[in-house]
Parts: sequence; structure tokens; C-alpha cells
Amino acid sequence: MNKNLKVYYWAPFTSKVATIRAVINSAFSLEKYSKNKIKTKIIDASGEWSEYFDEIKKSNIGYIKLNNHQFFEQKTGYFNTRLNFIKIFIKCFFPLKKLIQIEKPDYVIIHLITSLPLVLNYILNLKTKMILRVSGLPKMNFLRKLFWKIVLKKVFLITCPTEETRNDLLKYNFCKPDKIVVLFDPIINVKLINKYKKENIVIKNEKNYFLAIGRFTKQKNFLFLLKVFSKLLEIENKSKLVLIGEGEKESELKDFIFQKKLNNNISIINYQKNIFPFINKSKCFLLPSLWEDPGFVLIENAYCNIPIISSNCKNGPTEILDYGKGGFLFNNNSEKEFLDKLIEFNQSKQEEIKKKILFAKKKAKNFTIFSHYLRLKEILYYDYK
Repeated sequence: MNKNLKVYYWAPFTSKVATIRAVINSAFSLEKYSKNKIKTKIIDASGEWSEYFDEIKKSNIGYIKLNNHQFFEQKTGYFNTRLNFIKIFIKCFFPLKKLIQIEKPDYVIIHLITSLPLVLNYILNLKTKMILRVSGLPKMNFLRKLFWKIVLKKVFLITCPTEETRNDLLKYNFCKPDKIVVLFDPIINVKLINKYKKENIVIKNEKNYFLAIGRFTKQKNFLFLLKVFSKLLEIENKSKLVLIGEGEKESELKDFIFQKKLNNNISIINYQKNIFPFINKSKCFLLPSLWEDPGFVLIENAYCNIPIISSNCKNGPTEILDYGKGGFLFNNNSEKEFLDKLIEFNQSKQEEIKKKILFAKKKAKNFTIFSHYLRLKEILYYDYK
């Protein structure tokens, strides 16, 4: 490692997503383990990162504010997010162009709203190398395929969170196959997890509960979960479920619980910054998602030795749970199969469950911040060897 590097992160977000944590952990890993050989900065497009400013500074990560005022609101929904994409492109075009041309970072790692840096990279003759970080399984509509066919020819590298996602992207022939690589997300910070686990919490169903965590959106499929869990209660009425999150589907979920009179068995808890005490006290983690890539909370539960029941949705869960060796998998959105797996779990011997826990934890260890650093370092220094 002979050359010092400057690595910037571009990741504007319009709602709280797991990628926020991945960006901070990735920059932190480079700062912590490179021993000042790699300096990192997070680019704040419109104040979206201001809430995390203290944590960023504490982690010795640099912070660049492109605009002095916030010009978009943190709102979900198709129209709002598309409007925010347009605002970010227009308002940040010249500030980001100027920043890259003046500061000349060696790399910009781009996440989430990526159209602006991809366009700048395509139209300008930049010395800075762009790394597109695919965060989650991308939906390939006609416009995105056309856009990526054009701009991805000039990116330095595309990184994917799972092998399955890499294989999916290879089918489109966006670029040469060796420019698409797997880079596991930096999800597991061992020191912090051990610290967070010790926090005392009070839970309505203190012990022996199933747990589900995530944004209350269509993707997470929590209404499906409640429907299946209500059927489980008809068979075994002592089961408990704790659901943690927030989002646009919250009233729908609460209405279902109220109408079915499930308040004694199902608890909804608002978004929690520290989820690990809840994980630590649960008996099983449930992931009913329609799609994930890779599935941050699934990996966190696997690392914490919690058994997992998950849909086999694309792209992360099946790969991480080793095609069933590391958990109980059911066909995506199948109420019958999900119910069968809940019953199977309740009837399984502890020895069988422990085997699955060990398989899942082995996979989860690929997602530590140190493992991420080792792989990312190889990528960043590839040209200089």
C-alpha cells in the first residue's frame, strides 16, 4: 500500500434506509484500518446527512456540504422520490462538478441516487474513478437499462452486495464482466453490537417472541406477515410477535391488529436506533420481504445467533441462509408455506435449530466492517500494484 488515497462517498437519500449505515461503516472501515493511508469524506447534497454529522465526525470521516439549504423533503412515495431525484440533479450538478474538479478525489463511491455522478463521469474527462455501489436489487425498467447501457461503459467498477445480484447484472451486458464484482456490505460492527446488546429495554412480550424489523412499506410485506401470524394463533394462541418500524403502511397494520383483536399477541414498536436488545431477547426472526439485497436485519440477526424464517425473495436471503442450511425458507408470498415453516420451527429440536444458526452466522461474518475493508482495499489499490 504505497499510495495515499482520497475516497469520497455520494449517497443522497430521501428516507431512512439501511444504506445510510453501510456508507458510514464503509468510510469508517477505511479510516480505521488503513492507518491514515485512505482519507474519506461523505458528500451531503442537501442536508440529508446533517442528522448524522456528530457520528461522522466522531468516526474521523470528512464531511462536505454542497448546499447551504435543504431543497427537498424526506418523503416516501413514487412522485415525491422522483421529484427529489430531479431536484438533486439540478441543484447539485455544478456544485458536485466543481468539487470533483477542484479536490480531485481518487475515487467517488456512489450509492442510491446515482444519475448525477454517472452523467458527470460520462460527459467529463475526470481523473477521479467512479465506483457504482449497487444497493439493493435494481428494478430494470426500459429507461434505466438504456441509461446504464450508455453511462456504465465509463465507470471504473460496479460492486454488488451478493453473488446473485452480480449474476443478474451480467445478463444485461452493461460492461465487461470483470468490471462487476461482489463487495459485501459493512453491516456488522462487532464492538458496537456487543455494546448495544447490553442496553436495558422493556418489552410488552418480554420473552419468547417472534421478531420482525423494517420500514412499513410494500417491500417488507408486513400485512402478509400479520395475516399468516393470525392463522398461527388459531392453532397455537400463545405465540407473540414484536414488530419494529415506521412507514406509510403503519395505519394499515394497526387496523388489521385492531380488527382481528390481536393486541395481546402482537406489539408494534416505533423505529428504534438500537435494535439489538430486541434481537437478543427474541426467539426467532421473521423476514417476509418481497425483495431484499442483501437484507441488513437478517444478517444482524444471523450474527446474533437468532434462528431465522425468511422468504426466498431475490436476492440476499436465500444466498445468506445457504439455500436453507442456515434458516427456514418459504416461497415468496406463500401464506401456506410461511405458516408451515412457523409450525415447523415451533416443533423443531434445538439441535436442528443450532445447526442452522451456525450456518447463518458463518455467512454473516462475511459482512463485518473489517472483511469489507479488506475487499475494498483490494479494489481501490488494484491499479497501483
